[in-house]
Amino acid sequence: MITSNLEFTEWASIFGDEKMTAALLDRLTHKAHILLLNGESYRFRQSMKQKDESNK
Repeated sequence: MITSNLEFTEWASIFGDEKMTAALLDRLTHKAHILLLNGESYRFRQSMKQKDESNK
């Protein structure tokens, strides 16, 4: 399992080489299940809940 908050188009900036990144993504995503999740972060929601409880 690999997780990232970056879109595939942004991965080349991390790995530095566009062609190698494309090859990497091609191999990683071949027969893969890609889940795109949008919404509020669970950790953020928990931290806000703790902050609210400490202010009471």
